[in-house]
Formats: sequence, C-alpha cells, structure tokens
Amino acid sequence: MKHMLIMRATQEAVEDYEKMDFEAVINAMGAYNESMIKAGVMVSGDGLAPEPGYVVDFSGETPIVSDGPYGEVHELFNGFWIIQTATPEEALEWAKRAPLTPGNKLEVRRATDESDFADFSDNEYVQKEKEWRAELGTE
Repeated sequence: MKHMLIMRATQEAVEDYEKMDFEAVINAMGAYNESMIKAGVMVSGDGLAPEPGYVVDFSGETPIVSDGPYGEVHELFNGFWIIQTATPEEALEWAKRAPLTPGNKLEVRRATDESDFADFSDNEYVQKEKEWRAELGTE
C-alpha cells in the first residue's frame, strides 16, 4: 500500500531552519531518502518551493486563482514522500525516522487503490485508471 508523508512546519520550525547549516539539512534528508530507497519503500518525493505558489479556489461559480503565500505557515506543505509499504504501521515507522526538527509535522495518508473502488469496478474511468497506471508505470 502507498502512503504519502506530507511535511508541514510551524513558524518556530521555519525560524529554526533559517539558522541551520543548509548542507547539514541536505545531508540529513539525503541519508533519509537513501535509506528508504535501499529498503525499497520510496516511490517518489520532493521538497516544495515557497514561491511561486498559487491556490485555485473552487468555492464560487468559477475558479479563482490567488498568488502565494497562501495561508498561515502551518497550512503549507513543505515537501512530501510517497512510499510503498506492506502495512500502515510500517509507513508510520518510516515517518518517525524523518530528520525533522521540533515544530515540524508529517501527515501520513494512505493513497487510494483499486480496493477503494471495488463497488465500481465496471466503471469506465476505473478501468481507464488501471490502463493509465500501466502506461505510466505506477501500478
């Protein structure tokens, strides 16, 4: 099963990060990523740049686009990993190993899979999704 580890920070974490040696941060993240790759659980991951950032708001009749920054610091995603594990507990174990400092949080969310749509297995787009995953190599 796939899980997404979503990195979030508080203002405290952002301020602490600005005082840190950037090369040490790169090395810690690199070692963490390497450990997940060697264990065969990492599917993908990236850090997210703060700018430019946009929000497309669908609360009105037509979508409204606004520029970032787009909310409180704690509302922003700073980066993510997608990992493939046998159990949710294994995903949590990997999340707990992330080299993050106080004030940071990782949200762990399971990615949906075919079992979530079993009642709709004959749906045209559920079938197409299988084909698209095969084409993209993301099965």
